[in-house]
Amino acid sequence: MNKDKRLAYWRANLRLVGLCLVIWFVCSFGFGVLFVEQLNSIRFAGFKLGFWFAQQGSIYIFVLLIFFYAWRMNRIDIEHDVHED
Repeated sequence: MNKDKRLAYWRANLRLVGLCLVIWFVCSFGFGVLFVEQLNSIRFAGFKLGFWFAQQGSIYIFVLLIFFYAWRMNRIDIEHDVHED
């Protein structure tokens, strides 16, 4: 694998990690802390939405991001021909 291909693979990996971190930050800190008052006017499963994100929602989002990262990283590996056979 030449240097350009390695850099493209690394950029794709960093872009994916950055995207996942931004989504997680927005869901955990943004929805659970910064926008909690606005979200508390909405009810979800009997709880105020801001409270739900602070207590459970961000954890669910994190678990979903783990599965999304693994799925997308497999696709990136295939695209850059570094996948396991």
